[in-house]
Amino acid sequence: MVPEMVNGRKTIPYQGVDNYKPEGVFAARPVASCADYPRDGNKQVKDLKEALVKAGIKSGMTISTHHHFRDGDLIALRLFAIIRELGLKDMVWFPSASFPCHAPLIDYLEDGTIHHVEGSMNGPLGRYCSEGNMKGFGVLRSHGGRYQAIQDGEVHIDIAVIAAPTADTFGNANGLSGPSACGSLNFALADSQYADRVIIVTDNLVPFPCVPWQIQGNNVDFVVVEDKIGIPEKIVSGTTQITRSPDRLFIAELTAKFCETVGLLEDGFSFQSGAGGTSLAISTYFGDIMREKGIKARFARAGSNQFLVEMMEEGLVEYILDGQTFDLEGIRSMRENPMHIATSPFTSYNYHSKGNFAGMVDIVILGATEIDLQYNANVVTHSDGYLLHGIGGWQNCLFGKTVILPVPLFRDRIPVIVDEVTTFCGPGELIDVIVTERGIAINPLRKDLLDRVKGSALPIKTIGELKEEAERICGKPEKPRFTDKIVAVVKWVDGTVIDTIFQIQPPHQTNN
Repeated sequence: MVPEMVNGRKTIPYQGVDNYKPEGVFAARPVASCADYPRDGNKQVKDLKEALVKAGIKSGMTISTHHHFRDGDLIALRLFAIIRELGLKDMVWFPSASFPCHAPLIDYLEDGTIHHVEGSMNGPLGRYCSEGNMKGFGVLRSHGGRYQAIQDGEVHIDIAVIAAPTADTFGNANGLSGPSACGSLNFALADSQYADRVIIVTDNLVPFPCVPWQIQGNNVDFVVVEDKIGIPEKIVSGTTQITRSPDRLFIAELTAKFCETVGLLEDGFSFQSGAGGTSLAISTYFGDIMREKGIKARFARAGSNQFLVEMMEEGLVEYILDGQTFDLEGIRSMRENPMHIATSPFTSYNYHSKGNFAGMVDIVILGATEIDLQYNANVVTHSDGYLLHGIGGWQNCLFGKTVILPVPLFRDRIPVIVDEVTTFCGPGELIDVIVTERGIAINPLRKDLLDRVKGSALPIKTIGELKEEAERICGKPEKPRFTDKIVAVVKWVDGTVIDTIFQIQPPHQTNN
């Protein structure tokens, strides 16, 4: 069940994988003229407030920011402090993601400065939305879905504010150097291409030309210099350390053994794994197998981190195609190594394009908060129903050739495999394998994989058997309770609405 209208826009319900094909043309921004910009290329203005005023900011506008600083972002809070000072109301915040550092923006939602957030809501912001406090609907999109929504005109950005670790006065910018270096800036690429007005905020102004330019100055209206725009150490938010949990290490080892057994680890293969503790351990086990077999990967899709960088520098991986950088070693590598390439959601994930990288990846390692008996998966809500995670590139990666979800059978004594996921984020037909510490379930649609594990020592089980085992240990969990009030929707990669998130029912309240 999905609403017909979301924040004043008519919705298109999910129609299945590959079934919705839009018609029409891409969005466009107003024509600009060099006559309106400084002939000497110097677009620097005094401060962010002046830039916003000159950009024509007014109430009700959509303002975008990016999340490459992750939990170290300093600009979004400054931005909305200025907007509140200007007395503006009902702004739409359109971040590429949010983090716990953005919790102070709850005050701006409370006083009406921000009307609603269209972007992932991690931690406190997600809880605030789940409790029904936000005036508009939250809209959750994948990284590729965000690019698609901007490109297709579903979301029109009035002003994009792009924090850039290095920039020149013309507006060329990158994230590779400077005291706030964060790696790539490409989650802000669509913002720079399609927003009516674009403001670069930097704490490292260099003489023209700033190269390489991940953001092109021809798309930029104003440049602002601040004392500090981000805290690079807090890019390392979440874990970027190999797990020490014996169960998680066993899951990682089992995942690598599965990939070797079914013939996925062959010379020239490609893989994608995240920066979580289990994913890092899987990459490490891959490395051991690759050394033993004398093979190397053609490319790795990333989120880069020191472990992936070490594999490339050792010669186990030829290229890193990097969407975002998870630690300081990743930043160094992107700056120094031409084989470590900053990619964008357009090239990697955008579903409304003439193909993207996602379907070229041989092995995709992803996580999930819940998986149901149809292999459908949830990544945005917990089993208690609270919205606490963003989608990131997760949905986009489902188009890889073999998608594997290495997950514990239960977390905090709550089974991960359930009858029906709380929030439907990804269809089971795209999810191939579930690896747990108590066995491996292969989607019956993948008869080729089922044939290849016959006679192996791998602990192959059905997903139903895994669910029953979890419930024998933990019991069957109570389902979360919701009111009838919609608080957010989840978009699929093609812009259709795949599911609805409802307000958490307060204690002692029942639905009529």
